[in-house]
Amino acid sequence: MKKIVFLSMVLLSFAAVSCLSPRTGMSNSQGGEVTGISGTAVNEPTPYGMVFIPRGSIKVGDEKSDSLWGTGAPSKDISVDAFWMDETEITNGEYRQFINYVRDSIALERLADPAIGGDETFKITQDKKGNEVQPRLNWNKQIPWNNPNEDQKRALDSMFYVGEDAIELVPQLDGSKLNYKYEFVDYKQAALKVNKFNALKGGYDRSLDGLGVTKDSADVMIKKDTTFRDENGFIVNQTVYRPLQRRHDFIQTKILNIYPDTLCWIRDFTYAYNEPYMRMYLSHPGYGEYPVVGVTWEQAVAFCNWRTKLFNTYQVARNAPQVQDWRLPTEAEWEYAARGGRDLAMYPWGGNYIRTAKGCFLANFKPLRGNYTDDGYMITAFVAAYPPNDYGLYDMSGNVAEWCEDAYNESIYIVGNSLAMANSYNAADDDPPAMKRKVIRGGSWKDQKYYIQVQTRTYEFQDTAKSYIGFRCVDSYLGRVKGDNLKAASNVYAY
Repeated sequence: MKKIVFLSMVLLSFAAVSCLSPRTGMSNSQGGEVTGISGTAVNEPTPYGMVFIPRGSIKVGDEKSDSLWGTGAPSKDISVDAFWMDETEITNGEYRQFINYVRDSIALERLADPAIGGDETFKITQDKKGNEVQPRLNWNKQIPWNNPNEDQKRALDSMFYVGEDAIELVPQLDGSKLNYKYEFVDYKQAALKVNKFNALKGGYDRSLDGLGVTKDSADVMIKKDTTFRDENGFIVNQTVYRPLQRRHDFIQTKILNIYPDTLCWIRDFTYAYNEPYMRMYLSHPGYGEYPVVGVTWEQAVAFCNWRTKLFNTYQVARNAPQVQDWRLPTEAEWEYAARGGRDLAMYPWGGNYIRTAKGCFLANFKPLRGNYTDDGYMITAFVAAYPPNDYGLYDMSGNVAEWCEDAYNESIYIVGNSLAMANSYNAADDDPPAMKRKVIRGGSWKDQKYYIQVQTRTYEFQDTAKSYIGFRCVDSYLGRVKGDNLKAASNVYAY
């Protein structure tokens, strides 16, 4: 079960105690010498429900599972920096918190909309001093779900199935209305030399070498994701190509429906009676500690963005430093963490066996043909039902396969960098399907033992939802102390 850890960032006095040289803390120049400016020591506690993964290196690659043009893919030594990782897969309960946030934000918008609710108190337009501010949702205002007035009821009813679509005894939320908008910076495009900002000219000159050599206009288009509503009011996410003019062009915008595809339980198993899972798996409290499924890679990315926004909003409100973004693990990070410090281990527990000495299974998978229950579970198991690996991570093999950040590349062990190997790619809408393949790792409850080996690689398309694919998040570690000793490296120095 996830550990409850106090989530706070504590500002400490750098001048009093420091692991660095005392000179670093000096704010005044000494005899005309460069002494640096004072820094602030920031305590970085363990994020809630996450465990610390120390930096290190592993040998990745499996000649049997990955090939290039019919030849064996060689193994590769790679280095991985330290990071935090969720000790279990994201659960239904945790994902429902995301759903409720999106639901409530839409409700506040509609309650404040003059055309529907018309109550301006559901938005904040002034600060405490009475100065005009950019309108934002008033989260301190209680949403009248139970006793709305006539205008409020009209605004809230627009979020539920009505008329002939309302077949349930109780109001049923229209999942198609749960759209989440987020932004991210495309750093890969920003890092291209051709897109470098020229400080002397005050703009982007497309210089390839800094000496005025530029590309033709046909080659200087930048890819940008934009979102708009069409004439019918439907949301359209579109990738456009246009000349780079300002920093805003690197900021990508997405609007995504975040409600899981519950019908995947029926779609994935045509000749099976899975209707109870379709109806209850996501919503019933009894499944709250089970891993969420039916989420696409894109929805998992949106969850990570929301998780970051949720915590950093709290940090900003209390004048505390913001944290690194939560994100999906890279394929290298996932495999490194799954091995639990046991290089070349076939499974997270270290051996090539799948049972304990007493005959108990060590993961939730399909042990025999057609026998899903031999390991104790029919479908998914509640998280942490099996022992963790040496890093304290549960279910790195089996239960649900997990989305990784990387685009799938058969030859990644040949072309990938040994330094923090990753293959991130923001696929455009008009890209071919092969460009939209994303890595999944770990195998699932419906897979045989080969697919739950830590080195086995496979993929699914980024807009695909399956009843056997979930995810967990990671957060980059900010420490820079030799050995990544967690007790000794809790202070991160920011300048």
